[in-house]
Amino acid sequence: MKDELLRGCILSPLVPFYPDGGLLIREGRIAACGDFHAIHEPGVPVNDLRGSYLLPGFIDTHLHFPQLRVIGGLGLELLDWLDRYALPEEARMADVAHASRVARAFTHALAAHGTTTAMVFGAHFAAATAELFTAAAETGLRLVSGMVLSDRRLRPELEQHPAEAYDACTELIERFHGRGRALYAVTPRFALSNSEAMLEVCQRLVTEHEGLRVQSHLNENPREIAAVAELFSGATDYFAVYERYGLCGPRAVMAHNVHPTEGELARLARTRTSVAHCPCSNAALGSGIFPLRRHLAAGVHVALGTDVGGGTGFGMPKEALQAYLLQRVAPSGMTLDPAQLLYLSTLAGAEALGLADVTGSLTVGKAADLVCLSPPAGSPLAASLELAETAESILAALFTQAGSESVREVRVEGDVIFARDAA
Repeated sequence: MKDELLRGCILSPLVPFYPDGGLLIREGRIAACGDFHAIHEPGVPVNDLRGSYLLPGFIDTHLHFPQLRVIGGLGLELLDWLDRYALPEEARMADVAHASRVARAFTHALAAHGTTTAMVFGAHFAAATAELFTAAAETGLRLVSGMVLSDRRLRPELEQHPAEAYDACTELIERFHGRGRALYAVTPRFALSNSEAMLEVCQRLVTEHEGLRVQSHLNENPREIAAVAELFSGATDYFAVYERYGLCGPRAVMAHNVHPTEGELARLARTRTSVAHCPCSNAALGSGIFPLRRHLAAGVHVALGTDVGGGTGFGMPKEALQAYLLQRVAPSGMTLDPAQLLYLSTLAGAEALGLADVTGSLTVGKAADLVCLSPPAGSPLAASLELAETAESILAALFTQAGSESVREVRVEGDVIFARDAA
């Protein structure tokens, strides 16, 4: 792989603002980042992207691959939405050919929206989950995923016997974990659909294999929370169910947590368990407004997730904008500045996934995972950017208006995984 110097406006956590910046890529990693004229080396090919904006690749910490086709199922709350839209579609993943088609469309959509790393709920079927890992490898994405585990209170075809689930997950871990850009995440759907026996399987998998991640749902909807309390009457709260089985810690991500207790927040912080904030989904399903200030005050790490398909699409800038908007009107809300929106969309996700030493910022030594945003000619975004001169004003314009049409190029470890002209 030849050295390459990208020239454009650089905006990244942990990196100064370079209006005319240079990003030197060498063997898939960032070898230099700074003012273009300061780091330009004679003989190194220059890819002139002036008029475009170089950001770290977006990192989505929560979404569901089988739910691609049910985006837009509006008007219902969580449990009713699952029954009407999500679970019937997830049952169709038993058809491996169907799962393969959806997996390829799903991974293409992630790349086309500038997402370079994603933590994804796989399917309830091992073969379908394998199709997702295969599609991600073909696309070039960083993928953290795993087979979804449930053994009660769902459609019968989505439930597994714990022993069979253990064997299937073990095989998937051996095939995909740590290979290429893939990592495996133990994935109990939520406490509501997992018995003690299945949660013990999850605990056993985490114990037996090095470097696994964990993902599940927490405190999304009041009916869900009440049902969990009935099923696990010995647990002090929802999070205590996961704690009992060791499904927490610095490489665990719990989605939503819209209705936490103070005790849960304290223990999430103490165990260094992250929360994936999914504002579009929380609003679309009527789950509530996320108490961001309470999380941050308690020391809980928060990143962003689109929650496809309860959410409204793949774009991380849109998700960050929704987080901003809801916090502006939330009781005890807070005003997120543009730099915080960039952090939540990039480095915060890398930190949640235990990948901050690999990706999440355009820092020297990290992988060259990046998105190049270029406003379409004549667009309102292009007009806004004509006046934007500071990092804050540029980021504000991008997060307010940039959609997939503004994604010019996406790279992972320097490899182009999406280019607008080739799309």
